[in-house]
Amino acid sequence: MERIRAVLIDIDGVLTVSWKPLPGAVEAMRQLRAEGLPLALVTNNTSRTRASIVAKLSGAGFPVGVDDIFTAPAVTAAYLREHYPGARCLLVNTGDVRDDLAGLTLVDEAESDADGAALDVVVFGGAGEAFSYGALNRVFRHLQRGARLVAMHRNLYWRTATGLDLDTGAFLLGLERAARVEAEITGKPAEAFFASALTQMGATPSEALMVGDDIESDVLAAQRSGITGVLVRTGKYLPETHRAADGTPDHVLDSFADLPALLERLGHRE
Repeated sequence: MERIRAVLIDIDGVLTVSWKPLPGAVEAMRQLRAEGLPLALVTNNTSRTRASIVAKLSGAGFPVGVDDIFTAPAVTAAYLREHYPGARCLLVNTGDVRDDLAGLTLVDEAESDADGAALDVVVFGGAGEAFSYGALNRVFRHLQRGARLVAMHRNLYWRTATGLDLDTGAFLLGLERAARVEAEITGKPAEAFFASALTQMGATPSEALMVGDDIESDVLAAQRSGITGVLVRTGKYLPETHRAADGTPDHVLDSFADLPALLERLGHRE
C-alpha cells in the first residue's frame, strides 16, 4: 500500500449527526489539518448547498472551506451539463440546492403542465416532504413518456438525531421497477464521484483513504475504485448490515476520532 496522501470523508454519520459534531471529530480533523494532510468532504447530502454546509461545519469548529466540499448536487450538475446539455429538468428534492445546479434548465411541474412540452430528465435529490404520492406519480408518468431518470444517490436511509429516516433509494427502487427504467446515479457510489475529488486533490486512488458510515456506498464503493476503505461504527452503521455486506472493509473504527491513530499505526502519515 502506498503512503496515504489524501483522505476522503463522508459528513453525515461520520463527522456529524443532524449537524451536531460527533465526539472527537472536530479535534481529529484539526489534527489532520495540522499535519498538512489534504482532506475532501464527499457527501450525498442534498438538502444544503456547499456554502451552507461550510457554514454549518465551520460554525461547529471544523476547519473546512468551500473548496473542500464535494456534494452530490454539484457533481450532478456537472454530469447533466456534459451528458444532457440544454435538457429540461424536473428536480424532485427536499431542500434548496439550486445554487449548486448552475447551468441547468430547471422547470417546475406547473410550468411543464402549462407549456405542454415534454421533460427530458427527472432529477432525484434527497427524500423528504417533496416525495409525496402526487409527486412520485407525476414522475412515473414523465418516465412513461420517455424522460430519463438521474438520481443523486440511492441511499436507502440515513441517521438523524431521532433515528433512521427513509432516503431516496427506498422510493427509487419502486419507480425503476414500475417504469421499467434504470436510474443514472451521479453521487456515491458512482466511481466518477470519487474520481472528481481525487483529481482536484492531485492524488491517485492508491494514495487515498475513504472514511464512511455506509459500508456499501462509502466504503466498498471506494475500495472498488482502488481507494482504501475505512468503515466507522457511527451514523447509519448497523452490525447486521456490516455482516450482510458483499465485501470486507479494509479497516473498521469505532469513530472518526480514531482515524489519526490509524494513520499513525499504518505509518502512512508524512
